[in-house]
Amino acid sequence: MKMSAVIKSLDRSVNRFGFQMKKCSPEILVAVGIVGVVVSTVMACKASMKVDEVLDKHKEKVDDIHEQAAEKQEECSGKETTVVYASTGIKLAKLYAPSVVLGVMSVGCILTSHKILCKRNVALASAYATIDKSYKEYRSRVAERFGDEVETEIRHNIRSEEVQETVVDEDGKEKTVTKTRKIFAGESFSDYSRVFERGNKIWEPVLDYNLMFLNQVIASANSRLRANGYLFLNDVYEDLGFDKTVAGQCVGWTYKPDDPTGDNLVDIKHVVVDMANEYGGYDKAIILDFNVDGDILHRAGLESI
Repeated sequence: MKMSAVIKSLDRSVNRFGFQMKKCSPEILVAVGIVGVVVSTVMACKASMKVDEVLDKHKEKVDDIHEQAAEKQEECSGKETTVVYASTGIKLAKLYAPSVVLGVMSVGCILTSHKILCKRNVALASAYATIDKSYKEYRSRVAERFGDEVETEIRHNIRSEEVQETVVDEDGKEKTVTKTRKIFAGESFSDYSRVFERGNKIWEPVLDYNLMFLNQVIASANSRLRANGYLFLNDVYEDLGFDKTVAGQCVGWTYKPDDPTGDNLVDIKHVVVDMANEYGGYDKAIILDFNVDGDILHRAGLESI
């Protein structure tokens, strides 16, 4: 019974090791390929050091054939020289064959690694597209049942809070009114959303100026999208004063008027919220939500970028 458990445990360990080897196969193949290329180069250099010796013997044999022909006052035998040249060629091939074979195998390892990674990237892009489609359908169902405003508040972690404010009416009298304030907790983000706020280098103290600037960015982004046929999310991030991200260089928008699966335009939905500041009060901020098409590298054929 104990032996059976040991065998099963060993079998699991072997399977896990095999899985890890398969998982890391691209990295292993690249490492093996690089080492192989270096070793094949060293072998080729060592083989080159023996070439002079082979060529000297070749020259001696050819000279002997010519001398013998001159002594006999005959023409050189083409058959004898052919044999000498063929023999020299075989010796040279034997010198360089190991390095050439190793070099070809090393390049093959690197190319195989590239092929494996390409297949995995395609699989990841397909999986992402499936998840992205399901998520958008889920958001659509939530918005249909509870409304766009509720869906946005849930997704961006926004809560509505009623506050009492004292205002002065047209007659100069003070009165208390109840207002609804949208407060952003600032603890989570949705998708590729960003918070455009006071800490941003482009932010202006007047909220209307920021909204006008946002509309300008959207118009400029759509112009570039139509002109180039594609636009990365990082390009828009940069225009808005945000840091670029790794994901932002993969996702974005494509412009294909004949393709109904994409929006064919850049739309940045925004919600004005209040964020708590370090002084115990609230500052205005704008939550930006980008309608990216998803991974556009495979969609637009931009793998080389």
